[in-house]
Amino acid sequence: MNDFDFLTGSWTVSNRRLKTLLAGADDWETFPGSATCRPIFDGGGTTEEIVFPTLPSRGLSVRLFDVERQRWSIYWSSSRTGLLYPPVHGTFAGGRGDFYGDDTHDGKPIKAHFIWSEITPTSARWEQEFSADGGETWETNWIMEYVRV
Repeated sequence: MNDFDFLTGSWTVSNRRLKTLLAGADDWETFPGSATCRPIFDGGGTTEEIVFPTLPSRGLSVRLFDVERQRWSIYWSSSRTGLLYPPVHGTFAGGRGDFYGDDTHDGKPIKAHFIWSEITPTSARWEQEFSADGGETWETNWIMEYVRV
């Protein structure tokens, strides 16, 4: 239930993101971020606000541990839309977290996958990848490298 305790606190975040999704593109952009993560429900959840000063926009992640299913749900919202996007669900095993869900891109159904890895007391890595073919192939489209402030 306390899998996301490592993320509590303040972070600088280096972002690398594809500009064009699910088109075989290689047009990456980089931009800075700063994040603050707070625990809720005695470790059974977190909130994380991330600021992207050069975009400008902000993001909010809400992570909740489903006690009955013994898995996490991660929700994302962007200040650009004000919407709460469909969650991804999953667990940690062997120092890695894998979270899967269904979403849409340009009106078409896709699969989403979030990966938490390379977790240390002072750093962590988050990746997002999408699949437009039901999970047969995946395209990594966003990588965040966290370094503790």
